Amino acid sequence: MTISDILGADRVASGVTFTSKKKALEELSNLLALGQPSLSAHDVLSSLTAREKLGSTGLGRGVAIPHGRLAGVNQSIGAIMRLKHPLDYDAHDSTRVDLMFGLIVPQTATEEHLKHLAAIAEMFSDEAFCARLRSADDSAQLHALVAQYTPAH
Repeated sequence: MTISDILGADRVASGVTFTSKKKALEELSNLLALGQPSLSAHDVLSSLTAREKLGSTGLGRGVAIPHGRLAGVNQSIGAIMRLKHPLDYDAHDSTRVDLMFGLIVPQTATEEHLKHLAAIAEMFSDEAFCARLRSADDSAQLHALVAQYTPAH
């Protein structure tokens, strides 16, 4: 599984600005639902916010991976946003978030869900790679970087 398998170029936003975590999650939900007739952005948002209530998905170092499970989804769907202005996200290290990768997986996916989360977390643990994401010129370059990402080992 590569991250490019779940991330379409149309589900990438770069340089966006939000006034709150809730607004950022709403836009991420819109991106995740894009091109998915069986999904509503409202249902995606409900899944993401339900997961956030269990604990922040802010990993630290300015990265968050909001994720959730949803009935009616046949395969994992990803979306990424690079925020123009870092946002308070209740991350464990108190660092404001500027990189968000949203993930929706099928209701019954357990191992698949964990593999995708692990691959995404591994990608974001690479600080040099995160620096390249933060300096990407636009959404197309942001998508290309993520699509071409290969783990160091």
